[in-house]
Amino acid sequence: MRHLHFSILMLFCVLGNAQVGQEKNNVDNKYLEDQFYIGLGFNFLMDKPENVTQSSLSYNLQTGFIKDIPFNRQRNFGVGLGLGYATNSYYSNIVASKANNVISYAIGGVEGLVRSKFETHSIEVPFELRWRTSTASDYKFWRIYAGAKLGYVFSGSSRWVSETESSRFSNDNIEKLQYGLMLNFGYNTWNVHAYYGLNPLLKQGAMTENGEAIDIRVLRIGIIFYIL
Repeated sequence: MRHLHFSILMLFCVLGNAQVGQEKNNVDNKYLEDQFYIGLGFNFLMDKPENVTQSSLSYNLQTGFIKDIPFNRQRNFGVGLGLGYATNSYYSNIVASKANNVISYAIGGVEGLVRSKFETHSIEVPFELRWRTSTASDYKFWRIYAGAKLGYVFSGSSRWVSETESSRFSNDNIEKLQYGLMLNFGYNTWNVHAYYGLNPLLKQGAMTENGEAIDIRVLRIGIIFYIL
């Protein structure tokens, strides 16, 4: 009877080792971190003209897909190239008006102004240099993704609302190509997102009624979620 118990125990040990070996063999040593992403952030206007203030909540919403390209055998260092969509609103006391196809800007130039904003819709191409602590079997890991982002604004508009009237029009002064540096870091699903625009939001030549150049740039802080 003891021999029978011993034989059964040895059989379970052999089967257990075989199962472990099989699981190890099933580990994908060529895994990729191809990911969908979605992010929400707040836009801060930098290099504002004198007397320009932000108001309301200037928000960013972005989503897209990143293709992972590892460089090493551990597959924890490489690059990511993506394609996505983003919409941004920038609220301030800059009031844009259009008359005879000429766009002019005034700082709080409407009586009873409630809110005024620039709004953009863009196709974006993010490029990331990627480092992470991931393994083939661990889906919860630390990451630091740094890089750049190029965006094409296919729709840009200006809008203001006062207590008695409102205005909205397509604003051709908004730069079509937006580019900047970005940094994403965090653990598992939750990650901090930061972006700084290297070129102005508006084209060169946009000025206030006082002749001051509107050379505002964007600093964005928010969160971004990566989903396998």
